[in-house]
Amino acid sequence: MSDVIERPVMSLEAEIIAYEAMLEELTRHHLGKFVVIKDNNLIGAFDTFETAAAVAVRAFGRGPYLIRQVGAPIVQLPASVLYNPSVATAL
Repeated sequence: MSDVIERPVMSLEAEIIAYEAMLEELTRHHLGKFVVIKDNNLIGAFDTFETAAAVAVRAFGRGPYLIRQVGAPIVQLPASVLYNPSVATAL
């Protein structure tokens, strides 16, 4: 059971590393946009979090994938807080 929990976290860490490697380029071209990173690739840049989340959920289900607003301070949420994909699929 712990492997199921740990695997997405490890993958998300890889997405964070990919985001940080892309940050200079993202800042030049997508400042203020919400970007989706999956499998070390930029999937897209969106005007709202809701749109980014809807695209990510449709394409990848529950994830893991990373959604960040380029240039915004990093917000740390408790592990118990999860994004509800049913909200995104309604968009």
